[in-house]
Amino acid sequence: MTIMKLYPHYCNIAHSRQVLSTITLSDPRYYRLVMRKPGKKTNQWEKEQKADDVFVESPQEGDLVIPVMGPSGAGKSTFINTLLGAERASVGHDLKSHTAQIHHYFFPDAHRRIVLVDTPGFDDTNIDDREILRRIAVWLARSYNAEMKLAGVIYLHEITQTRMLGTARKNLDLFYKLCGQDAARNIVLTTTKWDEVAGEIGVRRETQLREEHWKDIIAGGSVMARFERTQGSAQAIIKGILAREAINAVQIQSELVDIDKLLAETAAGQTLRYSLKDLLEVQKRMAAQLKVRGGEEVRDQIIENDNRIRALLAQVKALDIPLPRKFMRWLGFVKA
Repeated sequence: MTIMKLYPHYCNIAHSRQVLSTITLSDPRYYRLVMRKPGKKTNQWEKEQKADDVFVESPQEGDLVIPVMGPSGAGKSTFINTLLGAERASVGHDLKSHTAQIHHYFFPDAHRRIVLVDTPGFDDTNIDDREILRRIAVWLARSYNAEMKLAGVIYLHEITQTRMLGTARKNLDLFYKLCGQDAARNIVLTTTKWDEVAGEIGVRRETQLREEHWKDIIAGGSVMARFERTQGSAQAIIKGILAREAINAVQIQSELVDIDKLLAETAAGQTLRYSLKDLLEVQKRMAAQLKVRGGEEVRDQIIENDNRIRALLAQVKALDIPLPRKFMRWLGFVKA
């Protein structure tokens, strides 16, 4: 039972410190509040697990993990299949996102076990962004808890994209919040689909990525690479990652396992919440414009827009930090 439920008068946060000062050693509230050790792990991330989550069957200490991330359609499954020289990961060929669950594949190595992780993008056509974040975060937390090492992270981006659109920007922002600045040196920013664009155009877009959109990540130690749909180019990327020293954890792993944050409290969770709230405001403005226009022809658009607003509200609510948790953070019992 939470402190809020046990002592309703604690809800007046302005007087909480005054209440705490009146608690004596004989008061049972002492052990609920004063004696609780700051930073004590409660494994909050484990509560995010679901029955259908997929993970490595027999994780081993020292396994090297390489997540392959990026927007839907960037070629994550294609990269893995090309690298392995076999059709292992399922590839989508239409406008719908294909990789929904997280899947892992073993890359052959004589000295260690390397685990490639195929992840869904944050623009999935069937699953909301909060669920995508949950799946990625839980998989990474479980691997870190099992003492698997993170060799590096591959982030894929289509060179065919003429500009950094909203979904691509959101994927990049969330990716960087997942990894954190300290993991930048183990990130390989990889462009794909070079066979679908003229050479000079691709080079110009690559330069723009380097000098604008990826500038900060590269300054932190990340490198750029090209995946040219060949096994050689894929192997070169993996070889470059393995040549670097593996890291213990990316930011979200440390936040969930070491600091014991809620998913909503992580940097990625907060970033997603802000982006969802921005999108929600756009949908609300659109709804107002549709209602002003009126007429039968916009009725379906109004219904569709209202459904999007309800879905966004549900995601934002799911990323809210519970009031008792906020209270404990304010008192200093939970690390912010």
